[in-house]
Amino acid sequence: MDKTTATEFVNILVDLAQNEWDIEQCEYVISAILDESSSVNYEDLLTVFHSKLKSDKEKTCKNLTLEQRIEIATLFYKAIKRLKLDDSNVVQIWNALGVTIDEAVCLYQLLTFELSAKVDIAELIAEQSNKFDKSISENNCRIIYIESPKAGAKNNIINDSYFKQGFEGQLALVFFPKIASYLGRYVGPNNLLVDDESVLPNSCFFFRPGSSITTKNNITFRYDDINRIRLKIGGIQPLQLAVDELEFSFPDSNQGIKKFSTVEESGRIVGILGGSGVGKSTLLNLLAGKLNPQNGRVLINGYDVHKEQVDLMGVIGFVPQDDLLIENLTVYQNMYYNARLCFGNFSKQRIKEMVEYTLKSLDLWEVRNLRVGSTLDKVISGGQRKRLNIGLELLREPALLFLDEPTSGLSSSDSAMVMSLLRQLADSGKLIVVNIHQPSERLFRMFDRLWVLDKGGYPVFVGFPEDAVKYFKEKSAKTGNYLASNLPKHRYNPEDILDILEQREVDSDGSYTAKRVVAPEKWYRYYCEDIKPLYQTEKQKNPLPRSKFRLPDVVKQLKVFSIRNFLSKLSNKPYIILNILEPILLGLILSFFIRYSPGSEYVFEANKNLPAYIFMSVIVSLFLGLSVSAEEIIGDRKILERESFLNLSRFSYINSKVLYLFALSAIQTILFLAVSLSIIGIYGLTFKYWVVLFSSACFANMLGLVISAIMRSVVAIYITIPLLLVPQILLSGTVVDFDNLNSALTRRIYVPVIGDMMTSRWAYEALAVTQFMDNRYERNFFDAEMQVSQSAFKASLLIPRLQVKLDECIRLSSLSDSNRNDIARHLKFIANELEILEKRDNIPQFELIKDLKIGNLNNQVASELSGYLLYIKKVFQQNLQKATEKRDSIYESLKEELGEKGIYKLKQNYHNKALSDWVLRNNEVAKYLETDERLIQKAEPIFMLPDHPFGRSHFYAPYKYFNGQYVKTIWFNVIAIWLFTIFLYTILNLFILNKKTGKAPVLKNAIMKFIQR
Repeated sequence: MDKTTATEFVNILVDLAQNEWDIEQCEYVISAILDESSSVNYEDLLTVFHSKLKSDKEKTCKNLTLEQRIEIATLFYKAIKRLKLDDSNVVQIWNALGVTIDEAVCLYQLLTFELSAKVDIAELIAEQSNKFDKSISENNCRIIYIESPKAGAKNNIINDSYFKQGFEGQLALVFFPKIASYLGRYVGPNNLLVDDESVLPNSCFFFRPGSSITTKNNITFRYDDINRIRLKIGGIQPLQLAVDELEFSFPDSNQGIKKFSTVEESGRIVGILGGSGVGKSTLLNLLAGKLNPQNGRVLINGYDVHKEQVDLMGVIGFVPQDDLLIENLTVYQNMYYNARLCFGNFSKQRIKEMVEYTLKSLDLWEVRNLRVGSTLDKVISGGQRKRLNIGLELLREPALLFLDEPTSGLSSSDSAMVMSLLRQLADSGKLIVVNIHQPSERLFRMFDRLWVLDKGGYPVFVGFPEDAVKYFKEKSAKTGNYLASNLPKHRYNPEDILDILEQREVDSDGSYTAKRVVAPEKWYRYYCEDIKPLYQTEKQKNPLPRSKFRLPDVVKQLKVFSIRNFLSKLSNKPYIILNILEPILLGLILSFFIRYSPGSEYVFEANKNLPAYIFMSVIVSLFLGLSVSAEEIIGDRKILERESFLNLSRFSYINSKVLYLFALSAIQTILFLAVSLSIIGIYGLTFKYWVVLFSSACFANMLGLVISAIMRSVVAIYITIPLLLVPQILLSGTVVDFDNLNSALTRRIYVPVIGDMMTSRWAYEALAVTQFMDNRYERNFFDAEMQVSQSAFKASLLIPRLQVKLDECIRLSSLSDSNRNDIARHLKFIANELEILEKRDNIPQFELIKDLKIGNLNNQVASELSGYLLYIKKVFQQNLQKATEKRDSIYESLKEELGEKGIYKLKQNYHNKALSDWVLRNNEVAKYLETDERLIQKAEPIFMLPDHPFGRSHFYAPYKYFNGQYVKTIWFNVIAIWLFTIFLYTILNLFILNKKTGKAPVLKNAIMKFIQR
């Protein structure tokens, strides 16, 4: 071949490299170029070829897999060695063909080592690093050597070599993580069998998951064996999962997991195989610490999963069958905020780099800005959802990862991609335990170990997948199971295992019956006899694998939770629009329909529906608060389940919800009042209205969070909401007067306790009282009118009634001694009222009050008491006159300032007659209530001052008496509402929300114990 022809062949090869590769064509061209009979300079041709590839490297090998590139690279090397050419530039040529520098160095080591003459890796790395002006990691270029030990030595690992007794020659293997395969080369006297295919000495071969290497003297190396050797040589911290006599059963059922033991090590994918309902998910939950067993232990390097969870923090990862994603966040946001919660010691930039790398490795980079969506509102595919689910756990690199049905519902290609991802994890030193229903043969070969469960939770096999069919076939042969005996000798189809387990007996007609050939109990007995004794649990504790996982502090977690929650809501446009429009529409509907006026012109004073507006405003605030919070925790329950292994701050999570809900409630109440108050015509009290309604909404927020944590379904929540709202409506003091409740509930002196437990009662009273006493008209007269009302009641009703009581006592005493009890009762009644008047109105004490208390009535006491009552009546009449004069004086002052029409206009715009009738009880006939010990004023409650030392009062009290001083009703009631809110907040934090599952086990357990009693 002349130089021109050779150059053309080089161009053809370059064209093949940059377009569609074909291994046979490439081999032909390479052989033609590097022909021994050719007279051209081969080094020059290789230089030309290399320069042409480098000139447009991005196009080279774009359609070729790494495995194919390695095959082409091997062809080059063989041809070069055959011609005895200089191979110093071969690594560069391989790199130009699309093989990375690290991979090329590994390949060069593999192809150049000879028996007992290994390549000096340090020297090779130094040489290639200089050529490429790039640092090459020795860990990425490590080759495993398997060889025979010296005489008398044992099987062990020294440096990069594993010495195996009886092994002849040397076997070199290099691992390529991208394809989860080894490339091997054997130098020795005999052929090897790789998956029953003969491999000649000095030949290269790919060694893939599920494969095995067998020597002439029947020494076998499985993929799992090679993997563990590589991990030990690489210094990867080993992890051992030991299951010791693990047993679990559900209450009142024989279903669960029967006693199960096994030991698994890092670097493996363990598959749990079995039909539906055999307990695969239950077993996973037991192993992960989500369920507590009745017997047995689960140990990770000697640490008990169920008792030493703090020590195992960050070691375990769990991916449930359901997609545990935040549906309204993008793929990137799901990953990013999960990373922020896992790596508190990393900078934001480093976290971004980790997230970008993970998304690219999961083939999710192109969809990173897409919203995840739900199963009904799909945005990304099922396979992408599964990979993202797994990626959330991969990000923090748990040493032990449990996955429940990771391929369920996926196409074959998506399933293969997910399993390939898990294979890469196992190859990096993780232990993967996968629950899988019925994998294809291709996926089945990726498992290193297999656990098989039968119906009833019976473990029936633990071992290598390739041994499973053989095991069941041999055991079944003893029972006459012909299906098993007719299976092909070398077959890895998992359907065969399930078919053998489920094989049915045949009746006399040749039809299958419901009875199985081998019952689960019998398979379990075989397991206990043949397999279980092989696994012994080590009690010694070993160091746990190091983890990058570091929890951020509580404040940082609160920030991340808050941002994540806010972005999730913000991306849900229907949710935002509805929550903004709802208070506006409710305010519009409510105020428009009740904007009553008897004439054509609207007059606020004449609106009969103002009390209804105030009441409905309270109910609206409660409804809005409940509706926005009722799904908050139950909607996150799956997310909480996924994050349970992170041991995140429950305080931060709850407070992120609380802050968001309080902010939303603040906005909603502002919008509601902005619309409704302007239509109704309430001015000057907007802030006070907002404080009361916002406080009520915040209480409802906390109540919604509590029921969201307790209930198991959204349907149950929305059934519960009316049960919570109806008592608030009924016991608010408006629909039913507190005095007209069941007599067992009220004494008619104060608001009954059941009423005091209702937020609506405190909120409605606060608004009604404030609207009456603090409006721009009434606030000028309120103090004077309160004095007028109190003095008038005492002068015209109370004192005359006490005089009647005294007259009755005098009459009874003149009849007979048998009336002493009645006399004593009446006198004690008078004494109680006089003591109250003395304390409240600074009335001089009645000197003979002790006689009244003991029921001693004589002429002197009667005379003195009659005169005393007459005296204090005159005092109150004088007070009434002074208060009336004061009120008239205030009116005159206003008249000078505003004029007669101005006062009239002020009253029309700010005073409301209907509300005045409500708080003054003008429509009630009874002006007072008489008990055995007291006379209780019922008329004009808005002007009455309560006397209970702890704030209890009648309805519509203008002030509350607490700790020896009077507090304005609006502020006292707002504080009462916030005390209820704080109580619910405390309950939620301390007793309800379980940090592991997001469920409410404490309350549920308490209820169950109560029922059992």
